[in-house]
Amino acid sequence: MTRHKFSKRFLVLGAALTMLMSQSAFAGEVVELNLEDAMQRAFNTNPAITIAGYERDSARASYNAARNSRWITIEGSHVTRRSGSNDNITTKDSWIYDGTNHKQVAWANTSKQIGNTHSNTLTASMPIYTGGKLNGAIKQAKAGYLISEQGLQKAYNDMRSTVTNGYFDMLQADNMQKLGRESVDRLADHLKNVEAQYEVGVVAKVDVLRSQVELANAKQSLIKAENAYQIAEANLNKIVGLPMDTQLKLDNILVYTPYDNDMQYCLDYAAKHRPELEQAKQQVEAAKGALRVAISGHMPQVAATASQNWNDSNWPGDENGNWYVGVSVGLNIFDSGVTTSKIHGAEADLAKAHESYRDTVDLVNLDVRSNYLNLREAEKRIDTTKLAVSQAEEDYRIAQLRYMNGVGTNTDVLDAQVALTDAKTNYLQAMYDYNTCKTNLETAIGVPMQFPTKVVVEPKVAEAEKAVNSKETK
Repeated sequence: MTRHKFSKRFLVLGAALTMLMSQSAFAGEVVELNLEDAMQRAFNTNPAITIAGYERDSARASYNAARNSRWITIEGSHVTRRSGSNDNITTKDSWIYDGTNHKQVAWANTSKQIGNTHSNTLTASMPIYTGGKLNGAIKQAKAGYLISEQGLQKAYNDMRSTVTNGYFDMLQADNMQKLGRESVDRLADHLKNVEAQYEVGVVAKVDVLRSQVELANAKQSLIKAENAYQIAEANLNKIVGLPMDTQLKLDNILVYTPYDNDMQYCLDYAAKHRPELEQAKQQVEAAKGALRVAISGHMPQVAATASQNWNDSNWPGDENGNWYVGVSVGLNIFDSGVTTSKIHGAEADLAKAHESYRDTVDLVNLDVRSNYLNLREAEKRIDTTKLAVSQAEEDYRIAQLRYMNGVGTNTDVLDAQVALTDAKTNYLQAMYDYNTCKTNLETAIGVPMQFPTKVVVEPKVAEAEKAVNSKETK
């Protein structure tokens, strides 16, 4: 084998191994995930967090620009110009006279006066009085920055709720498919007993048929539960930034942890910490700033200006300097009602902001109350459904024994099976509702989610994370 052929085969083999490694790294990767890891991954990769961060940075830059506009501004300019006349120009200095009679005897040759001009100007200016225009603009920009700060906090809080609910959705879907398998197994075992008794002539054919139908129905429910689990898994993968076909292994289960705070505590906490309330307050402040800007249209505008200029026909034009220092005053005397209309519009916007704040307070209170009541309702259902599961299990056991001893019917067993499945379903639903309502209540009252630092995530679990980390490194 030649060296060229060996190298070619080596490259092909290397490419094949690379593809295999890539597939094993990304296709169907099994990732163990707890709730904290899921939260961190979502914070690092979800676009909603990144967008809120950029909005905060943009608002902060606008606020800094508004504050700095109060101080001195220095501008420099340079102009190089070449100019001349289209036609020759003749002046008295270019006439030729007769020396004796002092009379014009001929025209002299004239030029188009083509030449260069170079000038440099340095100008400094600073506002002295703007009638509240600058202060109003600064107030607006500051409110916008604080709104974006709360928007970032809200994005983290909402993402925590999204991740937690997505995590619990997958846990619930897993519980439901396990319950579906239990139902299928119970009905399959029961069908075997029915068929055995039918073979010896103890029961009628109708018992076999009814049991087969119930088993088929249970299998249909299991198929739906398994599909719901796959959808919940894909949804959680999307939330945390993993490939859709990643197989997740969650290590948390739905548990009951008592919530000790009462409703009044939740309402008071929300009044201080809910981001939307602070945003609504700052909307009012921004409207006040806009009103001040509008009113300043009727006020004089005073500014101080100093300038130094140099000009010369030779570059760079740093000769023949001159300067001036002065104060300019401007006043809008008449503008056909434009400024007055702007003031009326700003007053309406301020009134709207006040109403929006009042409405936001009511919406937050309603949100807190609804989630709190839903939490307590789910909490009560946990106890009752847990007891119902025990009773349904005993009922199913008795129904089976009665049927095996010939004193019960097949319908009794199947009804007990349905009741047991329903009881377990209700219990799991109560546990799921309690946990999700608890998370939603924490979001509703504004429990702050700390801004986490970026962590390094294994590149093999997500191509998207590799791209994000690469951009941040650059």
